[in-house]
Amino acid sequence: MAIKVLEEKCTGCGVCIDDCPFEAIDMVGDFAVINDKCTVCSQCIETCPFDAIIRTDEEDDEHDISKYKDVWVYIEQRDGKIMNVALELLGEGRRLSREIGEDCNVCGLLIGYETDHLIDELYAFGADKVYQIDDPLLKNYTTDGYTKVMTDAIREYKPEIVLFGATHIGRDLAPRVAARLDTGLTADCTRLDVKTDTYIEYLEKNTTLDTSKIREKTDDVNLKQTRPAFGGNIMATIICPKRRPQMATVRPGVMQKAERDDSRKGELIKVNHKLSKSDIRTEVLEVVKAAKERVSLTDAEIICSGGRGLGDASGFELIKKFADKVGGVVGSSRAAVDAGWIDHSHQVGQTGTTVKPKIYFACGISGAIQHLAGMQTSDIIVAINKDPEAPIFEVADFGIVGDLYKIIPQIIEEWDNAEALYDESTKTKSQTKSA
Repeated sequence: MAIKVLEEKCTGCGVCIDDCPFEAIDMVGDFAVINDKCTVCSQCIETCPFDAIIRTDEEDDEHDISKYKDVWVYIEQRDGKIMNVALELLGEGRRLSREIGEDCNVCGLLIGYETDHLIDELYAFGADKVYQIDDPLLKNYTTDGYTKVMTDAIREYKPEIVLFGATHIGRDLAPRVAARLDTGLTADCTRLDVKTDTYIEYLEKNTTLDTSKIREKTDDVNLKQTRPAFGGNIMATIICPKRRPQMATVRPGVMQKAERDDSRKGELIKVNHKLSKSDIRTEVLEVVKAAKERVSLTDAEIICSGGRGLGDASGFELIKKFADKVGGVVGSSRAAVDAGWIDHSHQVGQTGTTVKPKIYFACGISGAIQHLAGMQTSDIIVAINKDPEAPIFEVADFGIVGDLYKIIPQIIEEWDNAEALYDESTKTKSQTKSA
């Protein structure tokens, strides 16, 4: 869909120009003209006193889906360091591109300033191509600046699929880009797939839909975007068959990062852009990092989480001691956060952080489906709970039924004993070697 000015009705009064909140209308000669800043908000349609502006559903070359190819991943970077979720999505994008076909590439879109040092790392983690947009105005993230250059790049190069990490920045940027491109966006995906035949077979087996028309278009690459819906009680699979690119955000920790291969090389494409200071309505004067301690759940290899079973906020003192002993970080369930026992930054689950550590200790957590959605892909899950019927035991690799206030101190004690034995063994080997 798009906004169109009817020249035969336009009088050039300029009312729409004054009322447009996005400066998306210019006066060219005696007529108003819509520029590329338009978000199709339709405010100008209501404003025009001559009914000279309309919303049109006409398809144009921009939405000829046959012209779109390749999988793009937005490479989120901060302070010159690539965020882990971008590398995870490169691995997922590489898998999708290989399923689509040999002529499909996975490409990283790198936006920022002085980012040359990151390009080889993107190749190493799977990028076939890197599209680089480099400008001093892009040093710090701004919604206006990043949205404009990204939208312009997508219009020029026409990727089939664009993936974002569901971070604070990704959740701000992705919907704005989708609105300007007049395409769909699925948020917080937990699974992506492009195997058309598999999806059609599922529909034929589980619904009464007539799939004959779908089968006629099996050559179309429709991205199957799966996400939790209705509070996590069902998983919804969403497609965007008529518009391109197909866009999705994916939570950190959900996808598997590809193995690093520093011998892998790719193609660098420097994107020409038209970004001026006037395009950015806000200015970043200073970046102030939070003074309080921040927990990095997405990067942790061991997480010790506490839930309602702790009884009160003081229970997290034991969880913190446990985490320090095993070299992990403290997590929590939503119930503990809602009770005010711990900060939201520690929350694991559908409305918190999705994690994938090597070991996840669930202490006093019953295992609500919203919590399981955020941690069930952990390599090893250890559950400690008084209730033997707690749902958490259904996903746990190791389950301990009992009082966590008795069990955790015993684990810490055994850990101390194991460390002492290890230290003694290492000392004995060292003395034997010296002799």
